Amino acid sequence: MKRQVLAGFGLALAMTWTVPVRAQDASCQGGRSFETWLSEFKRDAAAQGISSRAIASALDGVTFDQATVGKDRGGQAVFTQSFVQFAGRMANANRIANGEAKIRANAATFRRIEQEFGVPAGVLTAFWGLETDFGGFLGNGNTIRSVATLAYDCKRADMFRDQLMAILKIVGRGDLTPDQMRGPWAGELGQFQFLPTHYVDFGLDYDGDGRVNLIKSDADALGSAANYIKHLGWQAGQPWLVEVKISPDVPLDQADLTVEHTAEQWTGWGVRRTDGKPISGPASSLHLPQGRHGPAFLAYPNFKNVYLTWNHSLIYSTTAAYMATRLEGARPMSTGDGTPDLDANGVKDLQRLLAAKGHDVGKIDGIVGAGSRAAIKKEQVRLGQPADSYPSTELLQALRAGQ
Repeated sequence: MKRQVLAGFGLALAMTWTVPVRAQDASCQGGRSFETWLSEFKRDAAAQGISSRAIASALDGVTFDQATVGKDRGGQAVFTQSFVQFAGRMANANRIANGEAKIRANAATFRRIEQEFGVPAGVLTAFWGLETDFGGFLGNGNTIRSVATLAYDCKRADMFRDQLMAILKIVGRGDLTPDQMRGPWAGELGQFQFLPTHYVDFGLDYDGDGRVNLIKSDADALGSAANYIKHLGWQAGQPWLVEVKISPDVPLDQADLTVEHTAEQWTGWGVRRTDGKPISGPASSLHLPQGRHGPAFLAYPNFKNVYLTWNHSLIYSTTAAYMATRLEGARPMSTGDGTPDLDANGVKDLQRLLAAKGHDVGKIDGIVGAGSRAAIKKEQVRLGQPADSYPSTELLQALRAGQ
C-alpha cells in the first residue's frame, strides 16, 4: 500500500531495475557518517518516549545498504506495459480463482468487515492478491536496514525518518520483533504491504490475540486494510469501477478522470454498461485506460479517492479495481479492438516531442502518467484528432512531421 511511495508491491515490481549511485550521499545530513547519524537518531527516538530496549533491539548493528539506494533510484519497467497486458498478467484466471477461495475460507471475517467498514470482500481480496499473492510473497529483505538507509539517504530522508520511528513503535509495543520485519526494499510490511506509519496508525488486532500482526494473521491484515480503506473515504454500497461500451456520440475529450457527469448524461451520450444494467450511482468519470481502442469504464469516487491513493499508478489502480469487480461477479472485460499500442520506445519518442512543445510530461520514461496523458489530450485537440488522452501512432507521426 503506497500513499507516499509508489514502489513496493512485491509481485508487480519483479521487473524493477537499478542505476549506479554515489555511496553514502550524506549532503542532506550535514556530512555526518551513517553511524553518527544513527546514534543521533537513537537519541531522538528515546526523547520521543521509545524504550531503550526497543531502540537497541531494532537499531544496534544496523548498517548502510548501498543496494537499497540503487533500487530507490531505479525505475519501474512493469508500468511501461499497457493496461490490458498488465491486467491480463496480474488479474489472471488463476489469481481470481485463488481469491475466490480466500473469500470462502475467510467468510466470517469478511462478513464482519463489511458490517463494520462497508468494504466488500472482493475489494480487499484484489489488493491482497496483487500486493503479496495473498500473503505468499512478502519479500525477504531486512526492513529495518532498508528503512534506516533511506532515512539517511537524501532523496526522501524526512519521509523514511518517519517510517523508521514507526518501526521502533511497532517493536516497542510488541507487535513484531526486528527479526520478523522482512519485506521489500522500500520498507513495506505485511500481507497488504503497509508502510510502517500506516501499520501504527491503521493496524488492528482483528483476531483478538493482543497484538497487531499483519504478517502472520490474515484477520489482522484484512481488518487493518479495511480500516485504512474506510479512512480514505470508501462509500459503502457504491460502485468503484463499471465496464461500459461507448458510442460514437460520446465526446472523447470528456473521457478524463478530472471530468464527471451524471448517470443521465452518460446514458444520453450512448454509454451502456456491458452487463445490461442501467447506469446509476453518483457522478462518474469515463476512464479509457488504453484509449478509445481499449476497454472502457465508468470510474466512481471510490476509485478516485481510494484506489488512486493506495497506489498512484493508473495501471495498477485500474487493475486492482477491475480484479475486485471480477471477484464480485463481473464478467471478463473486453480487451478492445486489437489496434496495436506504441511500445515503450514509441512512448518515449512521443514524450520527447511533447516536452519539446513545452508540455510538462515529467520523466521521459515510456510510462503514460497523468502529465503525459494531459499533454497528449491537448495536442490531440489542437490537431483535431480523437482526444482520448492515449499515445497513438497517429499523434506520433503528426508531431514528427512538425505539425
